[in-house]
Amino acid sequence: MKVIVVADSHAPRRWKGIPHVLALELQDADLILHAGDVCTPDVLDGLATHAPVKVVLGNNDGTDIRAWGATDDLELELEGVRIAMLHIAGPKDGRGRRMRRRFPDADVVIFGHSHMPLDEVQDGVHLLNPGSVADPRREPLPSFAVLTVDAGQWDTCIVWLPHR
Repeated sequence: MKVIVVADSHAPRRWKGIPHVLALELQDADLILHAGDVCTPDVLDGLATHAPVKVVLGNNDGTDIRAWGATDDLELELEGVRIAMLHIAGPKDGRGRRMRRRFPDADVVIFGHSHMPLDEVQDGVHLLNPGSVADPRREPLPSFAVLTVDAGQWDTCIVWLPHR
């Protein structure tokens, strides 16, 4: 199962539509996870033309994103892999321990907010931040992640977008 993970699209200020590299990855996606700060529902509508979308609320999201179906956090199981998602995972120090306490059964915890990609294991939990798909801030390029799950196993990859 191929899962595309995006965060921090910040439409319409930063998001100007689905970037070409992301569109290519979406062609065979089974699910899209958005880790918040969508800002306008048209982002989710566009993504949903490619695959089902699940989204959590970011600190810049309003009632229109909640009405679209966003929740404060999300837990789901995909092919035996337990995934949790929220927008803000807090400071870098102690993040793995905090996420393990908050989501004790999760194999992978997805988050956004920092606009900085992260793909590492801390305190026995795989932390995945796809970075920002449209507003990289402290990073040289926008990014998203691909999460592949199969029979209880998973693999992750950060994908960097070229400069526009």
